[in-house]
Amino acid sequence: MTQMDKAVATQLANIAKKSGKSIEQLTAAIRSCGKSKHGDLRSWVMEAYGLGYGDANTLTHIALKSDGASAASAGGLSTDDVLAGIYTEKKAHLRPIHDKLMKAIEQFGDYELVPKKGYVSLRRQKQFAMLGPKTNSRFELGINLKEDVAHPCIKAQPPGGMCQYVAALTAEDQVDSDLIDIVRKAYAAAG
Repeated sequence: MTQMDKAVATQLANIAKKSGKSIEQLTAAIRSCGKSKHGDLRSWVMEAYGLGYGDANTLTHIALKSDGASAASAGGLSTDDVLAGIYTEKKAHLRPIHDKLMKAIEQFGDYELVPKKGYVSLRRQKQFAMLGPKTNSRFELGINLKEDVAHPCIKAQPPGGMCQYVAALTAEDQVDSDLIDIVRKAYAAAG
């Protein structure tokens, strides 16, 4: 079992404990609640079971079998195939930002890259970063770090989201040594 598998198994066990329901009962409830869109389902799970965003999001993905890793695996796709799908057409010009960040991150040490539908998650014991195009003209780097961060491209996010910080990037030259140092701190804290 990979670190990622262990982390998800632990998260699911905690969800079952918090909700007082088995994962099978929760997924059945999600599938029969009358909603079909991921965001609507996630909100319903948060309200119905008092779960936070991350737990509700993971549970919704499990119920729908819609996370990128499951979809990639079912389709026999490699990570490169998934990235090619993420950076298509109007988003292709954002791929150099992704590649520059990944080249720097690869120097940090071991981590797990988990493809999602529109981005990739980078994990050690916990997720430390999320990378991907947010819109056709903007790349987004999500950073999980519980210390103050100062960088012109980075903004703090409200509590309860997937990341504590987000860097909105539009050009490869915005990936500077200060930004890389912040990601390195997140990497170290996740491990």
